[in-house]
Amino acid sequence: MNNSLFDIKRFKSIIKKEFIQVRRDPVSLRLPLVMPIIFMLLFGYAVTTEVDNISTVVFDQSMTQDSRDYVEKFIVSDYFTVNYYVNSEGEMIDLIDSGKAKAGLVIPSDFSIKLKTGKSPKTQLIIDGTDPTTARTAMNSGIIISEQYSRTYKETSLKMLGVSAAALPSTEINVRVWYNPGLESRKFTIPALVGLILQNITVMLTAFALVREKERSTIEQLIVTPVRPVELILGKLVPYIIIGCVSFLFALSLCVFWFSVGIEGNLLLLLVLGFLFVFCSLSIGMLISTFARNQLQAMMSMVLVILPSILLSGFIFPREAMPAAINFLGYLIPLTYFLDIIRGIVLKGIGAGYLLNDIFALCIFTFVILSISVLRFKKSLD
Repeated sequence: MNNSLFDIKRFKSIIKKEFIQVRRDPVSLRLPLVMPIIFMLLFGYAVTTEVDNISTVVFDQSMTQDSRDYVEKFIVSDYFTVNYYVNSEGEMIDLIDSGKAKAGLVIPSDFSIKLKTGKSPKTQLIIDGTDPTTARTAMNSGIIISEQYSRTYKETSLKMLGVSAAALPSTEINVRVWYNPGLESRKFTIPALVGLILQNITVMLTAFALVREKERSTIEQLIVTPVRPVELILGKLVPYIIIGCVSFLFALSLCVFWFSVGIEGNLLLLLVLGFLFVFCSLSIGMLISTFARNQLQAMMSMVLVILPSILLSGFIFPREAMPAAINFLGYLIPLTYFLDIIRGIVLKGIGAGYLLNDIFALCIFTFVILSISVLRFKKSLD
């Protein structure tokens, strides 16, 4: 009998056994392809920070050409869609209360008169604040649109008086946006979604690896064999590493070819670090399977991993805006570091030199989690 700490023959036997197990489990084969499609389509189109076409009701008490021009500025901005014109404040309130309109534009009766006499008419934009994201967009856009209309009206009036607006002093600011000039939220969300999907799939696959053995009472057969814990853990991981890497390539293809998010940086570097994250996520699933005694416990443990990853990793919400204690918790989540990696390579095109801290953190997480998994299984043998 070979009593070495690591025997390649035993290791190969575990790999072969796990491949047979995976082949007999159709879910394990379909999940890496089906889940990326479902998640990418749902999250890719639903999760967005861009808000436009805000349903708007207009209460125009002026009913002049000037007030119609003012409303037109809101319409052509694409941020507001005027679906309703009303004749009373009560009708406007009813539409906002019912949720049919998210914003209400009130134009006073003396709007045109004040403009023509050089005074500043005061319009009002009423916003439904139940959705802060939509409300902020409506508020900021409304202010900008109103200021642009006022400036354009003044310039037109000055020209009619024979005064050139160019002669008036002004301050200009040249704004340049790097990496995502169009400020498209999908370019921020989609690469991160690849990492989130990858984590969810791999954790899910391996979380049930040892649990399945326990529920089918085949774990006892493994215990009486000379197979070492490290051979068992690594042997079980190999098939899922291959499945996880295939899933990563598939999700990345959807990112590039379906959502047209190009990779600005080194593709080979992204693949290598993506495969490292696959290994790290699989280790998390394997650790869960050493603690869980049944599939229900494994599922509950997965929720405890996946939910904080979505909320605290910076996938959607900026970590800079979180309280210090909550921000610190984000550093305990491997996905946090991979999001920096994939966004850095895909959007910024940066190299490994800028990502050393994130790469080092992923390596540490992988080593520690995998070591704990081996030790946990070793304890269960005693």
